[in-house]
Parts: sequence; structure tokens; C-alpha cells
Amino acid sequence: MKRLLIAFSALSLLLLPVAGLAATWEIDPSHSNVGFKVRHFFSNVPGQFTEFEGTIAFDPEQPEAGSVEVLIQASSVDTDNEKRDGHLQSEDFFWVEKHPELSFRSSRVEAKDDGSLLVTGLLSMRGVEKEVVLEAEFLGAGPDGWGGTRAGFTASTQVNRKDWGIEWNKALDHGGAMLGDDVTIQLDIEAVLQEGPAVE
Repeated sequence: MKRLLIAFSALSLLLLPVAGLAATWEIDPSHSNVGFKVRHFFSNVPGQFTEFEGTIAFDPEQPEAGSVEVLIQASSVDTDNEKRDGHLQSEDFFWVEKHPELSFRSSRVEAKDDGSLLVTGLLSMRGVEKEVVLEAEFLGAGPDGWGGTRAGFTASTQVNRKDWGIEWNKALDHGGAMLGDDVTIQLDIEAVLQEGPAVE
């Protein structure tokens, strides 16, 4: 038992410097966008969520040590059409009454040769968790002019809504369906440094 404790303590000491490298950033919702688009008949219709929060741990010198957590209020869905938003909040889609929140929690970050990132994690929606991979990019960081430091990130992915039990649709007279199954998710994030070393 004593040897096991010594080994565990040594391992902890080795991991501490690595964990300390990643700065913690808080997402600024007023300067960020959590958007999506889906095919409606023959065109893509966009939408967004207006209420969300989250944190990003990131060090550009060691991106693999990073992590992301985001929480989204499903009732804040906004497609610039009140009737459509009401339908999206219903059981046919996000089922807000039973599942008020969507969330994403990363499990790993991979750096590609071109500098972009692959962020793998669990997307939870309607009580279903599925693994998704975000193609992401760190856009840079620096002082914001008010004594703080800000960073920019962008990320996107495509998911099949049926994987989360969202199957509502209408058949068209000429064949096909009113809505597409594939949903493109686009994240444009500005975040404020909370703790840790500033990055550039």
C-alpha cells in the first residue's frame, strides 16, 4: 500500500505542470453565436440559441490538454419566426418542457498538422448523449482594451437529428421530405480569460 501511495503521489506531481498550462476562458454570449442550419424544402434555413454559457481550457502550445464545456438553454432557440420557434420547442423537436438544456462536454482534443483542431465530445439533447467531432480553430488572443484578455474560436460539425430522436417531418407530393436530416452546427466564440497564463 505504501508503494502504491508513493507511485500515485509521483504521478500527481508529474501531471500538475501539464494541467497548469491551460488557461481558463469564459464564453462571452454577447459576442458569440451558437448557430445551426437545416434544409427546408430546397434551401437552408438558419437558427441560433441566444442563451448559453461555457468554459474553455486552452493552451496553444499544448492544445491536447484543452477541454470545452457548454450549456445551452433549449427554450432560447430563435429562427426569426415565433410560430416556428414554438414548434421547435415542442415534443416534435427539442421538447423543452422535459429537456430544458442541451450540453456539450469534450473528451479529447487533437491538433492537426494545419493548425486546426478536432474536438471530440458528447452532445446531449432530448436526454440522449451522442459523440460528435467538432472541426475547430483558435483565432488568436490579446488584450481587449478594458483590462482583460479575450480569445476567439470557431468550430463546426454536422449531425443527423434522428440520432437524438428528432424525427418529425412531412412528405412532399413529388417525393422527398420537407426537412433534411442533417443539421450543420456553427460556433463562433469569443471568450474572456479567467485564470492562467495569457496566450497570443
